Amino acid sequence: MANPWKTFKRQYYKPLKRRFAPWRTVRYGDIAVHYKKHLDGGGTYFGQDFIPLFKSWGMPKQQRAFEWCAGPGFIGLSMMANGVCETLCLADINPEAIEACHRTVADNGLQSRVSVYESDNLKDIPADEQWDLVVSNPPHFDDGYYEAELRAHDPGWKLHREFLSTVGKFLKSDGVIILQENNNGSTAATFAKMIEESGLQTVFVNNEIPQLTPDHRFFYLGIMHKGATPPAWAKKAAGEA
Repeated sequence: MANPWKTFKRQYYKPLKRRFAPWRTVRYGDIAVHYKKHLDGGGTYFGQDFIPLFKSWGMPKQQRAFEWCAGPGFIGLSMMANGVCETLCLADINPEAIEACHRTVADNGLQSRVSVYESDNLKDIPADEQWDLVVSNPPHFDDGYYEAELRAHDPGWKLHREFLSTVGKFLKSDGVIILQENNNGSTAATFAKMIEESGLQTVFVNNEIPQLTPDHRFFYLGIMHKGATPPAWAKKAAGEA
């Protein structure tokens, strides 16, 4: 039998508390990113690991980047602030996260450089969007291990599967997708068949242990169109250069 207090908290108390939660900002370079605490799914913490990795790989500046499951856009906006990309596309299904993105764009005068879309996965992304680089800190668990924390839960890897099957039309011919995954919830092998069936290929796996681990070690999957030649920096990420 369901606990009435837990049901009340989930359906009424928590949504009301979040609605009136204060807005905060975190600064990356010259960009002040607006957010509420409950919208941060790790983007201000391990999501920032992308930046030193890109620098260590020697990644050149990308013309247009996209952050999938962006939330308030911590990763993408930090990338822009650090010179990783010239322009940026952000998308999320959560209207409150989209409000945070719009606040940041307006406050920092980024209207000409940042596009924001409220979208169920990639369903509402305009067809003319074309990306050189796609990054994401997506939900990391499929089995309900973190079911109470919905941001971390992707039952049956449905979100991943749908994303991989539709992202190709937005990815430039030499574009690269980099997913930050959690070795406590998956390995590269978890997504191999999805990637193959989507007409894509894995071009590097960085920092992975090829079995599930209990210590929340993050690894990075580099993905491109099938048959595409990886750029020099992606080869370095794969340990080939």
